[in-house]
Amino acid sequence: MELKKIASFTVDHTKLLPGIYVSRKDYIGQEVITTFDIRMTRPNVEPALNTSDIHCIEHLAATFLRNHPVWAEKTIYFGPMGCRTGFYVIFAGDLESKDIVGIMTEMFEFVRDFKGEVPGQSAHDCGNYLDINLNIAKYDAKKYLDEVLYNISEERLVYPK
Repeated sequence: MELKKIASFTVDHTKLLPGIYVSRKDYIGQEVITTFDIRMTRPNVEPALNTSDIHCIEHLAATFLRNHPVWAEKTIYFGPMGCRTGFYVIFAGDLESKDIVGIMTEMFEFVRDFKGEVPGQSAHDCGNYLDINLNIAKYDAKKYLDEVLYNISEERLVYPK
């Protein structure tokens, strides 16, 4: 059987900068869902995120999105990429990258400013609850806000050709 490349493997990762990109759009009946590539580090140039900070961001961001007054009902999924250079977020709706800059900024500010016990960080709630590092997650969130989200440019909203 010949396998077709999946969409994410057709992106030129040698040109990809940290940013927000539409990874794909899928249809469920008449409804569109949009998958976004939330790229936090430059692939194969910068170090990948550590599992403990990416795990912490996942817990905080997924909890934030599913409790957001506007985006909770649009949120389908938030989780890490296997390569650990960022996350995928899936929202209901036919959306573009610029449409989610605001909510991603809010979300990463939430992570950067978070104080207290990380939601779901217990043996009861999580299968690897000891592998969570809030301090490094906050550092990663601040870096992404300062270097990408606060002054995001068009080249960080559309995949490179």
